[in-house]
Amino acid sequence: MKTTWKPHEKHGELTGRSDLPDSVYAFPDKRKEPLTDAKHVRNALARFDQVEGVSDAERDLAFANIRKAAKHYDVEVAETDWHELGRHPH
Repeated sequence: MKTTWKPHEKHGELTGRSDLPDSVYAFPDKRKEPLTDAKHVRNALARFDQVEGVSDAERDLAFANIRKAAKHYDVEVAETDWHELGRHPH
């Protein structure tokens, strides 16, 4: 699956949430779950099953975005599919 996530820094520092482009969110169309650092990636994984108002297609994209961000920030993701999230504590 093609991802939309891209790391974002402004002059070497992260910007405020309102300044963030859609491309830093796991769910870019809804601007849910920003993936701006390792802590946010781990949070997105832990809360993935709590996100409401999104379709399965949006979850597919979000999980792909999370995996891409996790690789960038060196966060281990044991799950290979978003359906596995929420079953095991992180």
